[in-house]
Amino acid sequence: MTTGIIVFAHGSRIEPANQAVRSAAADLARAGDYPNVEAAFLELGRPGMEEAADLLVARGVERIVIIPYFLTPGMHLERDMPALVERISKKNKGIQVLVTASLDGHPGLVQILTDRALAALVEPHTLK
Repeated sequence: MTTGIIVFAHGSRIEPANQAVRSAAADLARAGDYPNVEAAFLELGRPGMEEAADLLVARGVERIVIIPYFLTPGMHLERDMPALVERISKKNKGIQVLVTASLDGHPGLVQILTDRALAALVEPHTLK
């Protein structure tokens, strides 16, 4: 079964923030050897989630995995995302759509926080 992945973020008026999500999606594609990865945005960025799903379906994917690029669950993941997923599922009857948990609770986050704290203590002049 051919799988496509959508890295789903909120979106920002600041285009470099949106580009950072696109870069993370491209890094995921390379790191996992996933040929079908798209970044998508709830608002303030393009493509939207439905547009990203259309791109993947046009490439022949049979399953879409949506990864919420959100630190914690909230209104957008509880209300907005399910509505988008339902529209994608209805539009593409033969496509399986799966949604992962948000980044909240993933053990890798503790390592990231540890790395950031250590960097601040070792090289405080490099902080941005």
